[in-house]
Amino acid sequence: MNKSVITTHILDSQRGRPAVGVDVRLFKSATGDAKSPDWQLMAQAKTNDDGRITDWLGDRKREAGLYKVEFETGAYYAAQQIKTLYPQVELLFEIDAPDEHYHIPLLLAANSFSTYRGS
Repeated sequence: MNKSVITTHILDSQRGRPAVGVDVRLFKSATGDAKSPDWQLMAQAKTNDDGRITDWLGDRKREAGLYKVEFETGAYYAAQQIKTLYPQVELLFEIDAPDEHYHIPLLLAANSFSTYRGS
């Protein structure tokens, strides 16, 4: 399995299981400015059976800058016939150490979410 320089994992903490089949998009800011970022789509994928995306960018070079991950949580919950307060979750993060791996996990429930820098 190829591991991308940026990865993610979604755990549906309400069900205690990985969130499978969630559409996720990764963007990079062309300007580096959070107020006017000019987002450029870098990759998109669905979470696998373990709720992970590990192969977004393959072996592409790491770059410093401002990034955004968009999780399409509304469709995920609609498929389960569960109403959610957050139909989409957007996480902005900044890479300032391009030689390091960046793992951006999402702990998800229908009416809450949290995140942290994973390993």
